[in-house]
Amino acid sequence: MATKIDKEACREAYNLVRDDGSAVIWVTFKYDGSTIVPGEQGAEYQDFIQQDFIQQCTDDIRLFAFVRFTTGDAMSKRSKFALITWIGENVSGLQRAKTGTDKTLVKEVVQNFAKEFVISDRKELEEDFIKSELKKAGGANYDAQTE
Repeated sequence: MATKIDKEACREAYNLVRDDGSAVIWVTFKYDGSTIVPGEQGAEYQDFIQQDFIQQCTDDIRLFAFVRFTTGDAMSKRSKFALITWIGENVSGLQRAKTGTDKTLVKEVVQNFAKEFVISDRKELEEDFIKSELKKAGGANYDAQTE
């Protein structure tokens, strides 16, 4: 059966993360049968990696997440967004391949992000690693200059 996405529900969750006035900084998109729907959401990255998201990231599932980070340097602070695809180590080859086409559905909703990550090792979810990759994707870095 072909995968579908609940665009309206996923768009609402996506917009919560995109809204700087919202406390929600992350949301997951999970499979409900053959439909991708919004999953958990939260206001702290530590909750994302320590509890909610990590508990969902088992070795036999596929999952997507959209996360807002505040990055920048002494001259400029801004929100940067990451799209994370989790593919567990025990996901079958067919399901791994299908994740690429399913991600296309997610990208119909999640259209603006600075960096995309495909992760199967929980260590790669460390906040410092993700932020450093987003900083590289952000262009100019004025941290070395004095004010």
